[in-house]
Amino acid sequence: MQKVLATAVLFLALASPAAAADITGVWLAAQARQAHIEIARCGDGYCGRVLSATRPKTNPEYLDVHNKNPALRDRRLIGAILIEGFRGGPEKFTGGRIYNPGDGNTYHGSITVIDNDHLELKGCALLILCKSQVWTRLQ
Repeated sequence: MQKVLATAVLFLALASPAAAADITGVWLAAQARQAHIEIARCGDGYCGRVLSATRPKTNPEYLDVHNKNPALRDRRLIGAILIEGFRGGPEKFTGGRIYNPGDGNTYHGSITVIDNDHLELKGCALLILCKSQVWTRLQ
């Protein structure tokens, strides 16, 4: 009987690792200039801001030079909100927007919890042209 109970507990623990995951914290977006992004609660959703990033030689101040709004091209990306408006959970968060400073566009997005230490972010244009990347938890 104890063996059956232990097996059931182990199965439940392995079957739902994402359910216990919390997306708040600091994440490494390795494909995005080794950026450290802090995800936190913002109102009734989640948002993420840039804490630090590898600065390109061509833009050492890491300004938002590709922003579609010319008035924002002089703002520093450190501290900027890149993701916002995500709701849902515990395994998938939707309804949010992801800003890509590399091209200055904002995309409809989703965040899927892979496990406690990995998130998959997906950004889509026209709901069919999508790209995704995996972020790794730092804190």
